Amino acid sequence: MFLVTAVMFFAVLALDITLPTMVLSAMALSNWFVLSAGTTQFQRRRGTA
Repeated sequence: MFLVTAVMFFAVLALDITLPTMVLSAMALSNWFVLSAGTTQFQRRRGTA
């Protein structure tokens, strides 16, 4: 019984670390993609204005 409880505890702990890491990585990747795609458009607008 103790072994099952310990395995469940560490499985939940691993998910508690993994899921926020995946979410934050996806947010950082999308932020980088938006910023890298938008910089050329903003530079062109500044040059023409």
